[in-house]
Amino acid sequence: MSHVRAYLRASTEDQDALRARQPLAQFAAGHGRVVASWYAENESGAKLHRPELFRLLADCHPGDVLLVEQVDRLSRLSVDDWEALKDAIKAKGVRVVALDLPTSHGAMRASPARRAGQEADPTELILQAVNAMLLDMLAVMARKDYTDRRRRQAEGIAKAQTQGLYRGRQVDQKRHENIVALLGAGKTWNQVQELTGASRSTILRAVKLRDTKGAEG
Repeated sequence: MSHVRAYLRASTEDQDALRARQPLAQFAAGHGRVVASWYAENESGAKLHRPELFRLLADCHPGDVLLVEQVDRLSRLSVDDWEALKDAIKAKGVRVVALDLPTSHGAMRASPARRAGQEADPTELILQAVNAMLLDMLAVMARKDYTDRRRRQAEGIAKAQTQGLYRGRQVDQKRHENIVALLGAGKTWNQVQELTGASRSTILRAVKLRDTKGAEG
């Protein structure tokens, strides 16, 4: 029996990677499936090497489903990196299902085993080809959106700098205080991640700020 493995990703440390957990669970239940395992991380979709994504692939067996909310949660990669990720997915025999790609939803059904020498259903092969094409198209669109936003951001920062208005990224003081309070209440780092959606690097930053202020005091 194949397994459904859900991948959750947020681009920055201050975003909640677990936000899409409920809609993914509901989607799987609507297809008579249960998500067997969850993999969440705060990493840019423009990076190929994402620990949780590749841990998911390492855990997969042929026929398993890699479930994501949107294709851009899986990839905002360059063409070469996207091809490398597709090769890794194909090598594991994993089927990608994205909520925003309806042609992929059929993969939620367990694929019937074929007898040796039996040809694949032509209709199924056509749907697989169409799905692969649309998956590529959405990945390209996600990459374009990423590069366009980065360009506009850089232009905005440059303009603000010339006007003396740019102060850089500000620390989310309230979030850091919440993290410190949870740790002070005896919560583990894993529990803090679950409760706040913060990455381990964000928790570490909050701890360092706490320790620095304690030393200064």
